[in-house]
Amino acid sequence: MTGSTKSTDEGSRPALRAPSNRERGEGKDIAIVGGGIIGICVAAFLAEAGLDVTVFDRTGICEETSSGNAAAFAFSDVLPLAHKGMIRQLPKWLADPLGPLSIPPAYLPKLLPWLIRFWRAGAPGKYEASLTAQAGMMKLAEAEWMDLLDRSGTRPMLREDGSLELYESEAEFRASLSGWAARERFGIGFRHVEGENLAGLQPGLSPRFVKGTFVPGWKTVADPKLLGKAVWAYAQSKGARFEMARIDRVAANQDGATLTLADGSIRQARYIVIAAGAWSHLLARQLGDRIPLETERGYNTTLPTSAFDVTRQLIFSGHGFVITPLETGLRVGGAVELGGIERPPNFNRSKALLQKAQKFLPGLDPSGGSEWMGFRPSLPDSVPVIGKATRSRSVIYAFGHGHLGLTQAAATGRLIREFVLGQTSSVDLAPFSPQRF
Repeated sequence: MTGSTKSTDEGSRPALRAPSNRERGEGKDIAIVGGGIIGICVAAFLAEAGLDVTVFDRTGICEETSSGNAAAFAFSDVLPLAHKGMIRQLPKWLADPLGPLSIPPAYLPKLLPWLIRFWRAGAPGKYEASLTAQAGMMKLAEAEWMDLLDRSGTRPMLREDGSLELYESEAEFRASLSGWAARERFGIGFRHVEGENLAGLQPGLSPRFVKGTFVPGWKTVADPKLLGKAVWAYAQSKGARFEMARIDRVAANQDGATLTLADGSIRQARYIVIAAGAWSHLLARQLGDRIPLETERGYNTTLPTSAFDVTRQLIFSGHGFVITPLETGLRVGGAVELGGIERPPNFNRSKALLQKAQKFLPGLDPSGGSEWMGFRPSLPDSVPVIGKATRSRSVIYAFGHGHLGLTQAAATGRLIREFVLGQTSSVDLAPFSPQRF
């Protein structure tokens, strides 16, 4: 292996070593189901360790949800979605079919069990546990991404401009303070701004915004699809391979696992990592694990770079969307539609976000945009599942990252590598257990 593996807390981490024959599965492959950013990073970390890795995906590398996200390394975004403020806002948001949160009425009966779990996840004890787990995961994620960017030669794609969260009233600002206090407990830096300081951070804002919060440690990338493909090129340079295929079935025992492809052919592996995003729970169910994953359908429009001079990612939390300046355009998107993976897109939601953006940034040119919809795989407590299947140690789950797939991908790659190599985990994996439900 080449390149440095140093990071901010390297003294507490086990050094890389060549895997033993047992760990290699006596020459058998590690198969990764899913070519999104999670699967790509898992492949990179395993290939760096000298393991034999093949990624399977139905469309290609970083071609689906990981291609069109908001491009944020949201390391300060440690608050679970089921926090107190969001629970209070649900009735208001649901009243607006094009608002920050939408649930198609026909989908509500299927969604109800997940919503009940989501509501329960907001209880004080569970909220604190999820908050602590996410904070630890984010600390690891930042260290691992910075190292991976260096090793893969992709650090020039990193942008360290911070983020600006915006409030339209004193009441909205005050409602945010408990969340900022929670972040402060974990050492996350920020400062509240108004007046000239606010205008200086983003010229041309509508005067409707009376205050903001600037987070200097927030980072974005030049383009998430381009970053994913570049990290994959690095994984390939370490020996990782790709096979375009849809996976129909997964089966396992204590000695290994098998994939059945759509064409009926079989692939065997010592380990299978399921990182198939919003489809992952369907494969987990074949192994006896019923994981309550739901799909947050997110929408955006990417405008030409000339649409408006946005200096950093702008977060409109009261409206559930962000605006991100990319190398490839200006991305206006976000919001949540809890509607599963079968329903056709409702691009009226993209149009509604763009209309709001025009009001918030007077002078924004809305022409020439490209609309997109992606599937965020979300669990009720906002914490992903990282760990082995109930029936077999040969199948490892790595999914359910919700809005934070890009952010937590490198940390997930390290954790999966540690599991496969039998090393001590960098974080306590109990909060991420697939069996916690």
